[in-house]
Amino acid sequence: QVQLVESGGGSVQAGGSLRLSCRASVFPYWVNYIGWFRQSPRKEREGVATISRGGGSTYYVPSVEGRFTISQDNAKNTVYLQMNSLKPEDTAMYYCALLRDCHGRPCDRTLGDTYWGQGTQVTVSS
Repeated sequence: QVQLVESGGGSVQAGGSLRLSCRASVFPYWVNYIGWFRQSPRKEREGVATISRGGGSTYYVPSVEGRFTISQDNAKNTVYLQMNSLKPEDTAMYYCALLRDCHGRPCDRTLGDTYWGQGTQVTVSS
């Protein structure tokens, strides 16, 4: 059973930074993508950033392009989301997911095998 542990969320003021971490107990062979998603009340879940397993490709939703960076440390089985210049509209619960496949780039809907983390809350105040 794969376990995903997310950390790094918190409360910051607009313009601040946070780095989210997603550590996996193991990366199953079928994982092709790792994605960060977010969901806030009364909004649908949104794919924020995706990285291919080898790290060769990254994708971002336009609203975070240039402010967020997704990266991975294979030795630590960890994927990061560096978030800079945070805005109040970035406030959400952030989830990471291991994905066999997905719809969209960045992934906005999972296809097939998926493992989800428990989520970490990010709150940005103005």
